[in-house]
Amino acid sequence: MNIKELLNDWASHSCSTEETADIYIKLPFEKMAGILALVDMFPGRTREQIIIDLLGLALNEIEEEFPYIKGDRIITEDEFGDPVYEDVGLTPRFIELTKSHLKGLKSKHK
Repeated sequence: MNIKELLNDWASHSCSTEETADIYIKLPFEKMAGILALVDMFPGRTREQIIIDLLGLALNEIEEEFPYIKGDRIITEDEFGDPVYEDVGLTPRFIELTKSHLKGLKSKHK
């Protein structure tokens, strides 16, 4: 999802029903003011939903920007039959750690 898609989603008032975990953070006044402005602009969203959506978008963009580092192992072939090598960069580690933390969070909230 990109910013434009997120804005369209907010305008349609559709809300996510994802499981959540509690966290307490302090935000600079300027950032909180921006979030509250978005809540005023999109009254179908709570400030928590706005923060969740923005944070999710940022995490997706970070993952997309991790550089691909070609490993030695061939993991598949592309549509032209050329080899596709495993990524030994930050992406697989990020995915692995995210899955591990998600499993831990879900087990604590059962």
